[in-house]
Amino acid sequence: MSRQHSPIKLGVELAHDDVAAAVDCAVEAERLGLDLVVVPSTSSGPDGWSLVSWIAGRTDRIGLVAGIDPAQRNLGVLGRASTSLDRLSGGRLTLELHPSPEISPAEALTVLRRMWDTSTRRVRHDGAIKLAGAEPGPLPAHDIRIWMSGDVELAGSTADGWHGRLDDPDQLAQNLQLLRKSAEKADRDPHELERVITLTTWDDVDAMTTLVTEHGVTAFILRIDENSPEGLLERFVQEIAPRLREAGRQAVADGALTPSPVRRAEIRARRVSGIDYDGLPAHLAANAVEPGDALYNSIRSNYLRGGSPGLILRPQSVSDVVDAVAFARRHRHIPLGIRSGGHGVSGRSTNDGGLVIDVGALNDIEVLDRDRRLVRIGPGARWRDVATALQPYGWALGSGDHGGVGVGGLATAGGIGYLSRKHGLTIDHLQSVDMVLADGTTVRAGRSENPELFWAVRGAGANFGIVTSFEFVVDEVSDVGWAQLAFHVSDPEEFLLKFGETVAATPRDTTPFLIMNGSTAHVMAMVASDDPDEILAQLRPIAQIAPLVQQQVVIAPYAAVMNMFPESPHQAFGEPVSRSGLVTSITPGFAAVSARLLDSGAVHWFQLRSMGGAIADVEPDATAFAHRDAAFQITAMGSNAQRVDREWDRLRPYFSGIYTSFEADNSPQRLTEAFPPPTLARLRKLKEQLDPTGLFRDNFPLTDSHSVGSPA
Repeated sequence: MSRQHSPIKLGVELAHDDVAAAVDCAVEAERLGLDLVVVPSTSSGPDGWSLVSWIAGRTDRIGLVAGIDPAQRNLGVLGRASTSLDRLSGGRLTLELHPSPEISPAEALTVLRRMWDTSTRRVRHDGAIKLAGAEPGPLPAHDIRIWMSGDVELAGSTADGWHGRLDDPDQLAQNLQLLRKSAEKADRDPHELERVITLTTWDDVDAMTTLVTEHGVTAFILRIDENSPEGLLERFVQEIAPRLREAGRQAVADGALTPSPVRRAEIRARRVSGIDYDGLPAHLAANAVEPGDALYNSIRSNYLRGGSPGLILRPQSVSDVVDAVAFARRHRHIPLGIRSGGHGVSGRSTNDGGLVIDVGALNDIEVLDRDRRLVRIGPGARWRDVATALQPYGWALGSGDHGGVGVGGLATAGGIGYLSRKHGLTIDHLQSVDMVLADGTTVRAGRSENPELFWAVRGAGANFGIVTSFEFVVDEVSDVGWAQLAFHVSDPEEFLLKFGETVAATPRDTTPFLIMNGSTAHVMAMVASDDPDEILAQLRPIAQIAPLVQQQVVIAPYAAVMNMFPESPHQAFGEPVSRSGLVTSITPGFAAVSARLLDSGAVHWFQLRSMGGAIADVEPDATAFAHRDAAFQITAMGSNAQRVDREWDRLRPYFSGIYTSFEADNSPQRLTEAFPPPTLARLRKLKEQLDPTGLFRDNFPLTDSHSVGSPA
């Protein structure tokens, strides 16, 4: 019993006149492992909102409860300020609305929730609170809960919680009964409500535990001020907290409490049939997002593709990932997507009606061994953050062409980036991974430990589990030459041939990428050198391919290039039909068919990433990415699958393979193009050992037998 999660939260209410003493008390409460610090709104003493903001900056984990008098605040301004504070504090804010004769807390609650709803452009409200088109947002980091004190019936019908005091036990019991009846009268599940009690002492602990087991109290807050006895808080933690938490565990076992707060009825009404939401472990439920939640619209889709998952799990630790995988095993009948950064060209990090496991919170970047340049990186880190973290050491790890991409997806597929011809693919720097397999086992894979899995992870990792950390040996990289060149192209076929010939003769220090669109071509090239003469010498042949209409060449840190694109919201930009191919050279036939594709209007994006150099130094069978002879990777995107495929199919005879990260078609035929027969046979053998039921099936499944709904 003691090992089960207790839903009871414990905290401290600050009644200090001295700001410094109040902040110190909050910091001490966090150190002692308490869950909440409550800052009431008072007419005397320090301003509550300022104090809770200051405490947010001095603490890392503890929940923050800000007391609000609706009559003393502009609710439109407060709506935006509260979301900002929630984001800055990492999703720790709760608001408590105090009674007010001028403004109904119910009206204040309505306005605040509307200000947090970013699905509307403007908020208008006509009442005691007047808003004439206020801009909602920014989006909070989590669903901010609203408690009320005072009016029990109003709290029961509208709020997320009620805050009372243990002054008169009999009256408190009556209030808690009234709270339940009010919730039921409003067709609410009483478990939606947090029941919070403030204490000034703890004379009768048995009475407090009875409040938990019989009345469903979920939180106890100890009121402290400058005159409180020294050591009071520590005594509370040591003597009282264990008994209250144990009472909470007993209440869960008896059904009096749920392991975590229940979502409001209007949110539960949008749940997807077939998903056991109530069976989700409490620690996963705390960060999960489902349809109807305030955060849902911001994370339902990835950068390029729209989706409507039934549930998005956001594990905060490796053990959370293990539990998320266990939950997925119980839901084999629905799609499963794994998400790191969420750029998602292929689209399989979101879905409709299924489950998404988003490991974005596992984003640590740590230098393990400075002499070896050994770095551990979490799958949820973004490549811009990796580049920024490595820059002070004079290091870099080549990735793709956009700093917003997540580490997890790219580092299991390959990683073709601006340093690839000089330093190889991202996976070529990988030394080991920690993973959670389909059966929930946590394993480490490297050259000497689980070497076959380590081989497979480098190119087909999404099929075998969820990587929870990567260890890379990174490169010493000085400032680099960075060129952006724009050309006028009168003959696309001729331009492609010259580009191919020029890149083939270019030293491996330089890695150019080409984007073509109509009569314009854009080349973005990186030269792994900080010597101006060397940079210009290597770029000059590229600049002479066709007439230049624009050029920019700078010497800059690699991190600056990875940070050149601003962070963009993941709201399904374009929904592209994406196709990928690898070629060993730009032949006249390939150039001619590519020119026809460009002229057809079927695609709006056509990119060539140059390969070769250090990529080709690795033996084809050394990793699951076997296409080491490829000279270019080609990506095309359009909006109509039939039009794209009609033209793209003319290019297929020239391909030597495909790159899975940019291929949206995961049919069995594409699988055989992604992996040569010996590689595919080897992968399938390992798949049968590690994931025989095909749990990880939504990203280029290695067999066609693991259809959705097959038995676990």
